Amino acid sequence: MSDDQELRRILAAQLSAGQHLRTPPWRAAVEAVPRHEFLRGGFFDRIDTGGPTAWTPVMPDAPLWIERCYEDESLVTQIAGTIAPRDIRGEIMRSPTSSSTMPSLVVRMLEDLGVEDGQRVMEIGTGTGYSTALMCHRLGDDLVTTVEVDEEVSGRAGAALGTCGYAPHRIVGDGLDGHKDGAPYDRVIATCGIVSLPSAWIEQTRPGGLILATLGGWMYSSELARLTVHDDGTSSGRFLGGRISFMLARPQAPPPLGLLPDLDQGEERAAALGADELDDWDTRFVAQLAAPRAQRITLDRDGRTEQVLIDVEAGSWAALTDEDGRWTVRQDGPARLWDDIEDHVTGWRNDGAPGLDRFEITVTSDGQTITWQS
Repeated sequence: MSDDQELRRILAAQLSAGQHLRTPPWRAAVEAVPRHEFLRGGFFDRIDTGGPTAWTPVMPDAPLWIERCYEDESLVTQIAGTIAPRDIRGEIMRSPTSSSTMPSLVVRMLEDLGVEDGQRVMEIGTGTGYSTALMCHRLGDDLVTTVEVDEEVSGRAGAALGTCGYAPHRIVGDGLDGHKDGAPYDRVIATCGIVSLPSAWIEQTRPGGLILATLGGWMYSSELARLTVHDDGTSSGRFLGGRISFMLARPQAPPPLGLLPDLDQGEERAAALGADELDDWDTRFVAQLAAPRAQRITLDRDGRTEQVLIDVEAGSWAALTDEDGRWTVRQDGPARLWDDIEDHVTGWRNDGAPGLDRFEITVTSDGQTITWQS
């Protein structure tokens, strides 16, 4: 047995012990697919220096590189939309834009997808191609379609898939549009985060088929949802729990903040809830339902720290300040963001603050609705 075969076997055993890997066909796929082949271009290590986050490349000639490939961790493979590990020496302080997701999450999602023999799957977000390879091993190449918006990322994934003997239908394009030429699909799985479920995914999934996607907002609290497509072209389902997070699909990423509004204007009042409430993942998710297009930033201004929410497109904002445990809020614009958030969070708490696994989602031609069961 080669070193990487043993590492695959060890990884599969760890994922099974953690209840992420639950069925024999997916365990066989993990034991068969060499993850390191999808990381031949290297990956980035995060460097925490107390200031802005920096990233440094780790290439295949680094000590313990292959062992790192089989650890249960997400590995960043692209920075700032174009920069691969081979492109730099030293450090870079930009945001990650592509990664190899931690194997426990990959296989948990594949298990949750409930795929069966003979079913056609569309994957949104090819990434490195590792999850694509697992599906090819499980279902066969002809039943797997994978869509990636970044041509270079797709090309690298295609090379790695070919090295491992897999040849799925690999499409370069906007994953939010799906790939209608391969429809209808029995299953759709997204390995990127979204703010709203694209209608194309519903239209391209057969009635009774399932869609698995991570939904959230621009305050970066998200959750994995599984929806069933119905005969009338709608879909509905539940959130599965686990506090799942992915990089947002690029077309649904938040817009640049641009020039900030005059935060000294607006209406001021005592806040019933402080901005520190948003540090809690579930509370922040509920807040996003009330203000789905709001972004959250922290500003140090005039000797005080302000927590600011801004809806760039609507032109609404709220700025919160803590003075000795007493929060005040100033708001302006067409909507009162913090009023809406306070009302929604208070209603959720009055219903017992149910966990996100008790939230339901419905998508119709009128849009997307997320509610909770009290």
